[in-house]
Amino acid sequence: MEIDRYVVETLMPDLVGHDRHPSAFLVYLFLWSATGGGKNPAQVSLAEIAGGTGISKRAVQGALERLTRRELIQVEREGITAVPRYTLNRPWLRYRD
Repeated sequence: MEIDRYVVETLMPDLVGHDRHPSAFLVYLFLWSATGGGKNPAQVSLAEIAGGTGISKRAVQGALERLTRRELIQVEREGITAVPRYTLNRPWLRYRD
């Protein structure tokens, strides 16, 4: 899996160092992998994300809230109990040549 340099050089220090939420970075990396680097939406449950990252479901929920608030992901649900579909936003691509 190839990771965009921005994710490691800018997003990681911002989420982990500045925001002090390493769980948000772990969840973003998990979703990066699940979406093929942000190319396709991924439908995954909280339990799958928790298992894939090694953090609790509550920590995953907090990370998803933070990532949504920062507009780094979009979350769609067909119903209240449906497994969400996640789309990664990559706003830094707008500023590249």
